[in-house]
Amino acid sequence: MTTTQSYLPTDHISAEFFHLNHLPVPVPCTSIEKYWGNLPWQQQELGGWTLESLEEGLSSFLTARSGSASKQVHVRTLEILAGRDKDGNPESYDLCFRPGEIICIVGPTGSGKSRFLEDIECMAQGDTPSRRRVLINGRAPEAEWRFSGESRIVAQISQNMNFIMDLPVSAFVRMHAESRCLDDPEGASQRVLDAAVAMAGEPFHGSTPLTQLSGGQSRALMIADAALLSPKPVVLIDEIENAGVDRTRALNLFVEKGKIVFLSTHDPLLALSGTRRLVISRGAVVKIVTPSPLEKNYGERLARFDHSLSELREALRRGDSLDTFWSNLRF
Repeated sequence: MTTTQSYLPTDHISAEFFHLNHLPVPVPCTSIEKYWGNLPWQQQELGGWTLESLEEGLSSFLTARSGSASKQVHVRTLEILAGRDKDGNPESYDLCFRPGEIICIVGPTGSGKSRFLEDIECMAQGDTPSRRRVLINGRAPEAEWRFSGESRIVAQISQNMNFIMDLPVSAFVRMHAESRCLDDPEGASQRVLDAAVAMAGEPFHGSTPLTQLSGGQSRALMIADAALLSPKPVVLIDEIENAGVDRTRALNLFVEKGKIVFLSTHDPLLALSGTRRLVISRGAVVKIVTPSPLEKNYGERLARFDHSLSELREALRRGDSLDTFWSNLRF
């Protein structure tokens, strides 16, 4: 690409490239040769740049941003065609899910819940042990939806969230917001932080280093980030019951954003919170349950019970006497 007579772009997407690489944003009407010549030698050498690599890096970045914006996937349906159980017997159900649904996956340990999530995560095409096939909008997924990191349409939140970046929380979230080319990255990152703090059992601040977050705080941050910033329309969650997170608030975030959520859980409260629950046994879906009105009532009673237990837990942490507190608990 010849740039002798051309100027560097100065739009907000181009500026993001320079911010992310800790380079000064060029002023208007600056050629890449002039920009390179004015860079301090420390940024040239210590940054590992050459004029050619800077030019290629900017070009690739702009191409990727343009491509990801134009190829954003709108999932109307996600279907899972029946596979086989651990003994090779055929499953009984073809499944279809739509935006805004929360699908709870239940079954004993070792029953195949994780395999079910993994099949969705990799957009299985009969090439996994279960032989299931996943269809998006009635068709097999494009290869890039399966294998390209940025183009994949599934976000996954695992049981263990470990950060290796020692950034403050606010800087980390803002970096993600800026990478999405949002009009108001500051406002978007603040909304993520507010939602995460509201979900976490222990409060934290934007200035808190990522590496100092507890397990529950880390999980709350990733849930809020996946709900409010990630464009991926399908979310997989593996057991949030022990993470110190307000589970109902977390699920509502995803529903409000129209995502399809698959949640593996042993928690009765969460199992009753879904649109449907799938019962897994020996690697296969053996039953589909839609909560009845009576079950929904049980879920509300369990939610009150769970809230009382949370209050009791906090009272014990504060060292409060339970003489009065216990009589006010709503069981």
